[in-house]
Amino acid sequence: MSKIEKPDDFHLTIAEIKKKDYPQLKALMDRVYVNLGGAWSKNTIHTLIDAFPEGQIALFDHDELIGIVLSMRVDYAKFSNPHTYDDLIGHKEIIRDNPEGDAIYGLDALIDPEYRGYRLGRRLYDARKELCRQLNFRAILAGGRIPNYHNHQDLTPGDYIDAVASREIHDSALSFQLSNGFIVKRILTAYLPDDAQSKGFATLLEWANIYYAPKDYKPNTRKSEVRIGGIQWQMREVESPEELLQQVEFFVDIMADYNSDFACLPEFFNAPLMGLCESTDQNIAIRFLAGYTEWFKNEISHLAVSYNVNVITGSMPYLDEEDTLFNVSYLCRRDGTVEEQRKIHITPHERSAWVIEGGDEVKVFDTDAGRIGILVCYDVEFPELARLMALDDMDILFVPFWTDTQNGYLRVRHCAQARAIENECYVMICGSVGNLPQVESLDIQYAQSSIFSPSDFAFPHDAIMAETTANTEMVFFSDVNLDKLIHVRNEGSVHNLLDRRDDLYSLKWKRKAKISASKLSDDELRENSGSVLLGDPLQNRAQKS
Repeated sequence: MSKIEKPDDFHLTIAEIKKKDYPQLKALMDRVYVNLGGAWSKNTIHTLIDAFPEGQIALFDHDELIGIVLSMRVDYAKFSNPHTYDDLIGHKEIIRDNPEGDAIYGLDALIDPEYRGYRLGRRLYDARKELCRQLNFRAILAGGRIPNYHNHQDLTPGDYIDAVASREIHDSALSFQLSNGFIVKRILTAYLPDDAQSKGFATLLEWANIYYAPKDYKPNTRKSEVRIGGIQWQMREVESPEELLQQVEFFVDIMADYNSDFACLPEFFNAPLMGLCESTDQNIAIRFLAGYTEWFKNEISHLAVSYNVNVITGSMPYLDEEDTLFNVSYLCRRDGTVEEQRKIHITPHERSAWVIEGGDEVKVFDTDAGRIGILVCYDVEFPELARLMALDDMDILFVPFWTDTQNGYLRVRHCAQARAIENECYVMICGSVGNLPQVESLDIQYAQSSIFSPSDFAFPHDAIMAETTANTEMVFFSDVNLDKLIHVRNEGSVHNLLDRRDDLYSLKWKRKAKISASKLSDDELRENSGSVLLGDPLQNRAQKS
């Protein structure tokens, strides 16, 4: 049995091609390119090695050359557009390597036929990708042969490429390139006129370097390693708003001691103040609580600056100038700025007992530690909101919540985990525990606060970064790596965002909710006829459809 039939006898190494390797390289290229003129001349190869040694990569078994990739540097703007193989070659077959180029061009990639079947070509491709990252090239481009096309002349080149992509047809070159992360940008005509197998056609292939930074790029100060912290908050009776604020400051101080970039409070964290209201009417009590919201927002903003922590204020009731009540979460940045996110979807209890209205906008907020979103409790159970945020490059989603029972909690938890997976982001859920017997309808709480990650190899096996003990007051933290999100979105086991079928469906934010029909034009009325956003009863919408 020969050595190539016994993988355990392999001794494989990857190295730069040296001039002394030319005899082996010539023999290999002559064997593989027997129908394409054979090997490059010694002068061509030596000149290429002198110009761009890092781009000439060889795979050896012991001392035998069994595979190569040859590369040159090109201008991306020029060679990402139609061109031919002759555009790469100068006088006396000297390859026109461009030292100022911002992309790598793959000239040749081949494996000894006797060594095929062991996926050795992938190793060479991976080595060239790593070179692209290390040397900060924008992409790898290549003109790819389609050597099986001559067997399918009833198909146009485009139809043939589609059939290979859908695996209806196997092409020894294109199938391999697609499986290695390359995409077909366009079809090249008369690329290699003498390539009878490809009928002169070729694919313009591209592998994009997601870490590429242009030469004029000005790096920002965004951190890649971010510490996020939450407070599983104990609801307890208090005598004054100052006493409750003192409790908030205690926990924000702890977050600062642990150098956390974020501190998250739960939904309605200041609800104990409702116990100070003289009325037992829930509608009056929630508006009594709303009277403290502006004060708490300002005080927590001061804490964020003083303790150098970005604080998500859980949520508080807010009464606007038109006497409309909203459930609002504030982002108090440590630079002193404040932004808000109103709860969009209102629970039946909030609507009936407190007459709370839903907000009409979702935002992604820039911070010094990533782009974040906030969805208050029930909102995380609606996947459209988090997806809209993900499409706006959200890194971390904070979900302050309040649930009274375990099944209510599990709705929030399971939906939050789904949002982390489908949107390839981190998600924190942060809730409250304990009892408030003096506050009507907020007398019990159930929570097990957690931090979830996408589910892939770069993250914990169960996709849980941190988790509290159920129904126990405590703080929890996790260090999250934002660069891992870039990697998983582009090179993970699956690509939930990239693989969306935009050709079949789409998602968009239509307009602000519940606009009075009297304020809409005739065209807007027709456009929004039957829209959920106009608040039509379900039966009316069904009739209109």
